[in-house]
Amino acid sequence: MNAMTTPPLSTTPPPGHVPVMLAEVLQMLAPRDGATYLDGTFGGGGYARAILAAARCTLWAIDRDPAAIRRGEALQAELRAAEGASRLHMVEGGFGDMRALLQERGAPALDGVVLDLGVSSFQIDEGARGFSFRHDGPLDMRMGDTGPTAADIVNRTDESDLADILYQYGEERLSRRVARAIVAARAQEPILTTFRLAEIIRSVVPGDRSGIDPATRSFQGLRIHVNDELGQIRSGLEQALEMLAPGGRLVVVSFHSLEDRLVKQAMHRAAGRLPGPSRHDPRSIQARDEAPAFRLLTGRTLRPGDAECRANPRARSARLRAIERLPIADTSDTSPTERRP
Repeated sequence: MNAMTTPPLSTTPPPGHVPVMLAEVLQMLAPRDGATYLDGTFGGGGYARAILAAARCTLWAIDRDPAAIRRGEALQAELRAAEGASRLHMVEGGFGDMRALLQERGAPALDGVVLDLGVSSFQIDEGARGFSFRHDGPLDMRMGDTGPTAADIVNRTDESDLADILYQYGEERLSRRVARAIVAARAQEPILTTFRLAEIIRSVVPGDRSGIDPATRSFQGLRIHVNDELGQIRSGLEQALEMLAPGGRLVVVSFHSLEDRLVKQAMHRAAGRLPGPSRHDPRSIQARDEAPAFRLLTGRTLRPGDAECRANPRARSARLRAIERLPIADTSDTSPTERRP
């Protein structure tokens, strides 16, 4: 990064939004002048603002939340006021569709992509969005404004399928007990608010020594299902890797094991770190002949420091992984590394 060319843009995020592991994200992404980057999960704009302030680069930003798009438009206006033009391009949609969204707008190959897979602080703190049991509000949980809500799922899904959702996506061990309680409660009256659902879950899931609210895992499972978050992640990771220019980097911050597992698998597969097919499978011949086009920048997942966790408790579960597309001349280098910019 060149301090002489840093644009006159404030790096202070909007009130109520604290970007997680920001220093580590910038270190791994290494923004440079003239490059093109993608923030696939704009949210509160914390990463986007920091990237734009770090270098005179172009940034594309995607979010399916109309409220996030409005925040991005405010940042665009700030850039125009400071520089006479905006280097930020906002795109409404899901990052799992990034290829089509960017190609139809003529975006070039990307020098870097950052994905923050957590729920936006704005979404959590706004009771009307229905993401949190700490605020009473309609049981919505949609990151966008289309498709079935969490209330639709809770009140219409049969008991067995509901239990599967809570177990697979929320990792709730007592998912069948929770599903049974939900079905019994909705037979009396529809479950329409976050407080009501949390109350039902707490009535059958005991607290434990962790101090985590008994409703946490079930709320997570519903949210992931409502927004097809794992499907978005699988698709987004595949497309991000394809769209990186040589030397381009993908940096991902995840917040629970389901997300991190998908990120690890995608990156290790791209870097040739996962077991190949059986030697009896004809595909193994081709696999041996093809050198990986990527190298890991994080041999192990990075975690936030103690100071950040104390200042921002939501950072405690964060995990960062990064990978780089090799320059064409260096595709024989396959070793993982903790390389820093």
